[in-house]
Amino acid sequence: MTSASAGPLRAGVVGLGTMGRNHVRVWDEAVRGVELVAVADPDPDAVGRATHGKALRGYPEARQMFAEERLDLVSIVAPTSLHLEVTLEALGAGIHVLVEKPIAATRDEGERMIAAAAAADRILTVGHIERFNPAIRELRRRLSAGELGRVFQIHATRLGPFPARIRDVGVVVDLAPHDLDVMRFLLESDPVRLFAETEQRIHTDHEDLFVGVMKFANGAVGVLDINWLTPTKKRTLSVTGERGMYVADYVTQDLIFYANPADASVAEGEVIRRHVARREPLVVELEAFAAAVRNGGPPPVDPHEAMVALLLARTMVQAAESGTVVGGTALAEVLA
Repeated sequence: MTSASAGPLRAGVVGLGTMGRNHVRVWDEAVRGVELVAVADPDPDAVGRATHGKALRGYPEARQMFAEERLDLVSIVAPTSLHLEVTLEALGAGIHVLVEKPIAATRDEGERMIAAAAAADRILTVGHIERFNPAIRELRRRLSAGELGRVFQIHATRLGPFPARIRDVGVVVDLAPHDLDVMRFLLESDPVRLFAETEQRIHTDHEDLFVGVMKFANGAVGVLDINWLTPTKKRTLSVTGERGMYVADYVTQDLIFYANPADASVAEGEVIRRHVARREPLVVELEAFAAAVRNGGPPPVDPHEAMVALLLARTMVQAAESGTVVGGTALAEVLA
Protein backbone atom coordinates (compact mmCIF):
# COMPACT_ATOMS: atom_id res chain seq x y z
CA MET A 1 0.00 0.00 0.00
CA THR A 2 1.43 3.37 -1.01
CA SER A 3 1.44 6.30 1.37
CA ALA A 4 -0.77 9.34 0.85
CA SER A 5 0.52 12.37 -1.04
CA ALA A 6 1.77 15.46 0.75
CA GLY A 7 -0.69 18.08 1.94
CA PRO A 8 -3.71 17.86 4.22
CA LEU A 9 -5.74 14.66 4.08
CA ARG A 10 -9.35 15.26 3.07
CA ALA A 11 -11.83 13.65 5.46
CA GLY A 12 -15.55 12.96 5.51
CA VAL A 13 -18.01 11.64 8.10
CA VAL A 14 -21.04 9.44 7.41
CA GLY A 15 -23.65 9.47 10.17
CA LEU A 16 -24.34 12.43 12.46
CA GLY A 17 -25.69 10.85 15.62
CA THR A 18 -23.97 11.42 18.95
CA MET A 19 -20.78 9.56 18.03
CA GLY A 20 -20.79 10.92 14.49
CA ARG A 21 -20.89 14.48 15.82
CA ASN A 22 -17.86 13.64 17.95
CA HIS A 23 -16.01 12.47 14.84
CA VAL A 24 -16.93 15.76 13.14
CA ARG A 25 -15.62 17.76 16.09
CA VAL A 26 -12.34 15.86 16.38
CA TRP A 27 -11.57 15.83 12.66
CA ASP A 28 -12.44 19.52 12.43
CA GLU A 29 -10.61 20.73 15.54
CA ALA A 30 -8.10 18.27 16.91
CA VAL A 31 -6.24 16.25 14.25
CA ARG A 32 -3.39 18.03 12.53
CA GLY A 33 -2.83 17.51 8.84
CA VAL A 34 -6.47 16.62 8.15
CA GLU A 35 -9.14 18.83 6.62
CA LEU A 36 -12.76 17.85 7.23
CA VAL A 37 -14.52 18.73 3.99
CA ALA A 38 -17.91 16.95 3.98
CA VAL A 39 -20.53 15.08 6.00
CA ALA A 40 -23.48 12.90 5.04
CA ASP A 41 -26.70 11.99 6.83
CA PRO A 42 -30.32 11.51 5.66
CA ASP A 43 -31.53 13.94 8.36
CA PRO A 44 -31.32 17.47 6.89
CA ASP A 45 -31.46 19.03 10.35
CA ALA A 46 -28.44 17.00 11.46
CA VAL A 47 -26.57 18.03 8.34
CA GLY A 48 -27.52 21.67 8.91
CA ARG A 49 -26.27 21.61 12.51
CA ALA A 50 -23.00 19.95 11.50
CA THR A 51 -22.25 22.38 8.68
CA HIS A 52 -23.53 25.60 10.28
CA GLY A 53 -20.76 28.19 10.40
CA LYS A 54 -18.21 25.79 8.94
CA ALA A 55 -16.67 25.37 5.50
CA LEU A 56 -18.26 21.92 5.18
CA ARG A 57 -20.47 20.54 2.47
CA GLY A 58 -23.41 18.39 3.52
CA TYR A 59 -25.00 15.51 1.63
CA PRO A 60 -28.18 13.46 2.16
CA GLU A 61 -26.40 10.19 1.34
CA ALA A 62 -22.88 8.82 1.46
CA ARG A 63 -22.83 7.68 -2.17
CA GLN A 64 -23.30 11.23 -3.42
CA MET A 65 -20.61 12.53 -1.08
CA PHE A 66 -18.14 9.90 -2.30
CA ALA A 67 -18.92 10.74 -5.93
CA GLU A 68 -18.61 14.51 -5.61
CA GLU A 69 -15.80 14.88 -3.08
CA ARG A 70 -12.17 13.82 -3.43
CA LEU A 71 -11.80 12.19 -0.02
CA ASP A 72 -8.73 10.44 1.35
CA LEU A 73 -10.44 8.96 4.38
CA VAL A 74 -13.85 8.65 5.99
CA SER A 75 -15.39 7.85 9.35
CA ILE A 76 -18.47 5.65 8.94
CA VAL A 77 -20.62 6.18 12.04
CA ALA A 78 -23.88 4.88 10.59
CA PRO A 79 -26.08 2.10 12.06
CA THR A 80 -24.45 -1.33 11.97
CA SER A 81 -26.95 -2.54 9.38
CA LEU A 82 -25.47 -0.01 6.91
CA HIS A 83 -21.79 -0.71 7.55
CA LEU A 84 -21.37 -3.16 4.67
CA GLU A 85 -23.10 -1.01 2.06
CA VAL A 86 -21.40 2.27 2.96
CA THR A 87 -17.97 0.69 3.45
CA LEU A 88 -18.09 -1.00 0.04
CA GLU A 89 -19.11 2.29 -1.57
CA ALA A 90 -16.25 4.14 0.13
CA LEU A 91 -13.64 1.53 -0.76
CA GLY A 92 -14.96 1.48 -4.33
CA ALA A 93 -14.31 5.22 -4.47
CA GLY A 94 -10.72 4.69 -3.34
CA ILE A 95 -11.24 6.02 0.20
CA HIS A 96 -9.60 4.67 3.37
CA VAL A 97 -12.23 3.67 5.95
CA LEU A 98 -12.66 3.75 9.71
CA VAL A 99 -15.97 2.09 10.58
CA GLU A 100 -17.32 2.27 14.10
CA LYS A 101 -17.68 -0.97 16.08
CA PRO A 102 -19.09 -3.50 15.65
CA ILE A 103 -17.47 -3.99 12.26
CA ALA A 104 -20.63 -5.45 10.71
CA ALA A 105 -23.88 -7.22 11.47
CA THR A 106 -22.60 -10.69 10.51
CA ARG A 107 -19.37 -12.58 9.85
CA ASP A 108 -20.14 -12.77 6.13
CA GLU A 109 -20.54 -9.00 5.93
CA GLY A 110 -17.31 -8.43 7.85
CA GLU A 111 -15.39 -10.80 5.59
CA ARG A 112 -16.76 -9.06 2.50
CA MET A 113 -15.58 -5.71 3.86
CA ILE A 114 -12.11 -7.07 4.64
CA ALA A 115 -11.82 -8.63 1.18
CA ALA A 116 -12.97 -5.40 -0.50
CA ALA A 117 -10.34 -3.39 1.38
CA ALA A 118 -7.61 -5.78 0.26
CA ALA A 119 -8.83 -5.66 -3.35
CA ALA A 120 -8.95 -1.84 -3.30
CA ASP A 121 -5.54 -1.60 -1.56
CA ARG A 122 -7.09 0.68 1.06
CA ILE A 123 -7.04 0.68 4.85
CA LEU A 124 -10.06 -0.66 6.69
CA THR A 125 -9.92 -0.17 10.44
CA VAL A 126 -12.53 -0.36 13.18
CA GLY A 127 -13.33 2.09 15.98
CA HIS A 128 -12.42 0.04 19.03
CA ILE A 129 -11.85 3.24 20.93
CA GLU A 130 -10.92 1.65 24.27
CA ARG A 131 -7.59 0.51 22.80
CA PHE A 132 -6.73 4.20 22.51
CA ASN A 133 -7.55 5.15 26.08
CA PRO A 134 -4.23 6.40 27.51
CA ALA A 135 -4.70 4.37 30.72
CA ILE A 136 -5.10 1.15 28.72
CA ARG A 137 -2.15 1.96 26.49
CA GLU A 138 0.05 2.58 29.52
CA LEU A 139 -1.24 -0.62 31.13
CA ARG A 140 -0.37 -2.61 28.02
CA ARG A 141 3.13 -1.14 27.99
CA ARG A 142 3.68 -2.17 31.59
CA LEU A 143 2.22 -5.66 31.15
CA SER A 144 4.40 -6.20 28.07
CA ALA A 145 7.41 -5.21 30.19
CA GLY A 146 6.50 -7.97 32.65
CA GLU A 147 5.69 -5.72 35.63
CA LEU A 148 2.99 -8.09 36.93
CA GLY A 149 4.81 -11.30 36.08
CA ARG A 150 2.38 -14.03 35.11
CA VAL A 151 -1.19 -12.72 34.76
CA PHE A 152 -3.81 -14.66 36.71
CA GLN A 153 -7.03 -12.75 36.02
CA ILE A 154 -8.39 -9.84 34.01
CA HIS A 155 -11.76 -8.44 35.13
CA ALA A 156 -13.79 -5.90 33.15
CA THR A 157 -16.64 -3.93 34.72
CA ARG A 158 -18.83 -1.87 32.38
CA LEU A 159 -22.02 -0.71 34.08
CA GLY A 160 -24.51 2.08 33.51
CA PRO A 161 -28.14 3.01 32.88
CA PHE A 162 -30.14 1.80 29.89
CA PRO A 163 -29.42 3.91 26.77
CA ALA A 164 -32.70 4.75 25.04
CA ARG A 165 -30.86 5.08 21.70
CA ILE A 166 -30.13 1.33 21.54
CA ARG A 167 -32.87 -0.77 19.97
CA ASP A 168 -31.29 -3.26 17.56
CA VAL A 169 -28.98 -5.21 19.91
CA GLY A 170 -28.63 -6.13 23.56
CA VAL A 171 -25.95 -5.15 26.04
CA VAL A 172 -23.60 -7.97 24.98
CA VAL A 173 -23.21 -7.04 21.31
CA ASP A 174 -23.29 -3.31 22.09
CA LEU A 175 -20.72 -3.24 24.90
CA ALA A 176 -18.93 -6.58 25.34
CA PRO A 177 -16.83 -6.26 22.14
CA HIS A 178 -14.98 -3.38 23.86
CA ASP A 179 -13.79 -5.58 26.70
CA LEU A 180 -13.33 -8.74 24.66
CA ASP A 181 -11.04 -6.80 22.34
CA VAL A 182 -9.12 -5.13 25.17
CA MET A 183 -8.59 -8.46 26.96
CA ARG A 184 -7.06 -10.05 23.85
CA PHE A 185 -5.11 -6.83 23.19
CA LEU A 186 -3.59 -6.83 26.69
CA LEU A 187 -3.04 -10.55 27.16
CA GLU A 188 -1.93 -11.25 23.58
CA SER A 189 -3.71 -14.58 23.96
CA ASP A 190 -6.96 -16.15 22.75
CA PRO A 191 -9.72 -17.76 24.82
CA VAL A 192 -9.96 -21.55 24.77
CA ARG A 193 -13.21 -21.85 26.72
CA LEU A 194 -16.09 -19.54 27.66
CA PHE A 195 -19.40 -19.48 29.48
CA ALA A 196 -21.95 -16.74 30.15
CA GLU A 197 -25.24 -15.82 31.82
CA THR A 198 -27.63 -13.10 30.69
CA GLU A 199 -30.87 -11.61 31.97
CA GLN A 200 -33.50 -9.35 30.43
CA ARG A 201 -34.96 -6.96 33.01
CA ILE A 202 -35.74 -3.59 31.38
CA HIS A 203 -34.79 -3.87 27.70
CA THR A 204 -37.91 -4.87 25.75
CA ASP A 205 -36.19 -6.97 23.09
CA HIS A 206 -32.74 -8.07 24.26
CA GLU A 207 -30.63 -8.89 27.30
CA ASP A 208 -29.49 -6.02 29.52
CA LEU A 209 -27.36 -7.90 32.08
CA PHE A 210 -24.36 -10.06 31.26
CA VAL A 211 -21.71 -11.96 33.17
CA GLY A 212 -19.12 -13.90 31.16
CA VAL A 213 -16.11 -16.05 32.04
CA MET A 214 -13.27 -17.00 29.69
CA LYS A 215 -10.18 -19.17 30.10
CA PHE A 216 -7.29 -17.97 27.94
CA ALA A 217 -4.59 -20.08 26.34
CA ASN A 218 -1.94 -18.44 28.57
CA GLY A 219 -3.82 -19.56 31.70
CA ALA A 220 -5.43 -16.22 32.58
CA VAL A 221 -9.11 -16.10 33.52
CA GLY A 222 -11.22 -13.29 32.05
CA VAL A 223 -14.38 -12.04 33.76
CA LEU A 224 -16.85 -9.63 32.18
CA ASP A 225 -19.50 -7.85 34.28
CA ILE A 226 -21.65 -5.69 32.00
CA ASN A 227 -25.16 -4.26 32.34
CA TRP A 228 -27.59 -1.47 31.53
CA LEU A 229 -29.18 -1.62 34.99
CA THR A 230 -26.82 0.45 37.13
CA PRO A 231 -27.79 4.08 37.90
CA THR A 232 -24.20 5.29 37.66
CA LYS A 233 -21.54 4.82 35.00
CA LYS A 234 -18.62 2.56 35.88
CA ARG A 235 -15.88 1.55 33.45
CA THR A 236 -12.93 -0.23 35.06
CA LEU A 237 -10.47 -3.00 34.27
CA SER A 238 -8.40 -4.86 36.84
CA VAL A 239 -5.49 -7.18 36.06
CA THR A 240 -4.18 -9.46 38.82
CA GLY A 241 -0.80 -11.18 38.58
CA GLU A 242 2.14 -12.57 40.50
CA ARG A 243 3.40 -9.17 41.66
CA GLY A 244 0.12 -7.43 42.45
CA MET A 245 -2.84 -5.85 40.68
CA TYR A 246 -3.38 -3.00 38.26
CA VAL A 247 -6.71 -1.13 38.15
CA ALA A 248 -7.46 1.11 35.18
CA ASP A 249 -10.40 3.52 35.11
CA TYR A 250 -11.55 4.24 31.55
CA VAL A 251 -13.46 7.38 32.58
CA THR A 252 -10.86 9.14 34.75
CA GLN A 253 -7.87 7.53 32.97
CA ASP A 254 -6.36 6.66 36.35
CA LEU A 255 -3.98 3.68 36.52
CA ILE A 256 -3.20 2.37 40.01
CA PHE A 257 -0.80 -0.41 40.96
CA TYR A 258 -1.39 -2.39 44.15
CA ALA A 259 1.92 -4.14 44.78
CA ASN A 260 2.52 -7.39 46.62
CA PRO A 261 5.35 -7.28 49.17
CA ALA A 262 8.86 -7.95 47.92
CA ASP A 263 8.92 -11.38 49.59
CA ALA A 264 6.45 -12.60 46.91
CA SER A 265 3.59 -13.13 49.37
CA VAL A 266 0.09 -11.90 48.60
CA ALA A 267 -0.66 -9.09 51.03
CA GLU A 268 -1.31 -5.37 51.13
CA GLY A 269 1.74 -3.55 49.84
CA GLU A 270 2.59 -0.23 48.27
CA VAL A 271 -0.09 1.62 46.30
CA ILE A 272 1.32 3.54 43.34
CA ARG A 273 -0.59 5.88 41.03
CA ARG A 274 1.09 5.56 37.64
CA HIS A 275 1.50 8.62 35.48
CA VAL A 276 -0.87 8.69 32.50
CA ALA A 277 -0.76 11.49 29.94
CA ARG A 278 -4.52 12.02 29.70
CA ARG A 279 -6.00 12.66 26.26
CA GLU A 280 -9.37 12.14 24.61
CA PRO A 281 -9.31 8.55 23.26
CA LEU A 282 -11.13 9.52 20.05
CA VAL A 283 -8.41 12.06 19.25
CA VAL A 284 -5.72 9.40 19.77
CA GLU A 285 -7.68 6.95 17.61
CA LEU A 286 -8.28 9.32 14.70
CA GLU A 287 -4.68 10.53 14.81
CA ALA A 288 -3.56 6.90 14.48
CA PHE A 289 -5.93 6.37 11.54
CA ALA A 290 -4.66 9.51 9.76
CA ALA A 291 -1.04 8.46 10.37
CA ALA A 292 -1.74 5.01 8.92
CA VAL A 293 -3.28 6.57 5.81
CA ARG A 294 -0.35 8.93 5.41
CA ASN A 295 2.27 6.22 5.97
CA GLY A 296 0.62 3.41 4.03
CA GLY A 297 -0.65 1.32 6.96
CA PRO A 298 -1.03 -0.91 8.86
CA PRO A 299 -4.56 -0.29 10.18
CA PRO A 300 -4.56 0.84 13.84
CA VAL A 301 -7.07 -1.94 14.61
CA ASP A 302 -6.89 -4.94 12.31
CA PRO A 303 -10.44 -5.55 10.99
CA HIS A 304 -10.06 -9.29 11.60
CA GLU A 305 -9.40 -8.58 15.29
CA ALA A 306 -12.56 -6.48 15.37
CA MET A 307 -14.57 -9.27 13.76
CA VAL A 308 -13.28 -11.76 16.33
CA ALA A 309 -14.49 -9.44 19.12
CA LEU A 310 -17.96 -9.33 17.56
CA LEU A 311 -18.09 -13.09 17.06
CA LEU A 312 -16.96 -13.73 20.62
CA ALA A 313 -19.77 -11.47 21.87
CA ARG A 314 -22.34 -13.36 19.81
CA THR A 315 -20.89 -16.67 21.03
CA MET A 316 -21.31 -15.44 24.60
CA VAL A 317 -25.00 -14.81 23.92
CA GLN A 318 -25.38 -18.30 22.45
CA ALA A 319 -23.60 -19.85 25.43
CA ALA A 320 -25.98 -18.07 27.81
CA GLU A 321 -29.06 -19.09 25.82
CA SER A 322 -28.00 -22.75 25.64
CA GLY A 323 -26.49 -22.97 29.12
CA THR A 324 -23.37 -24.64 27.72
CA VAL A 325 -19.62 -24.10 27.87
CA VAL A 326 -18.17 -23.28 24.44
CA GLY A 327 -14.68 -24.41 23.52
CA GLY A 328 -12.81 -26.72 21.20
CA THR A 329 -13.69 -26.66 17.51
CA ALA A 330 -16.67 -24.30 17.98
CA LEU A 331 -14.49 -21.61 19.56
CA ALA A 332 -11.61 -22.24 17.15
CA GLU A 333 -13.96 -21.42 14.26
CA VAL A 334 -14.80 -18.08 15.89
CA LEU A 335 -11.12 -17.19 16.18
CA ALA A 336 -10.12 -18.37 12.68
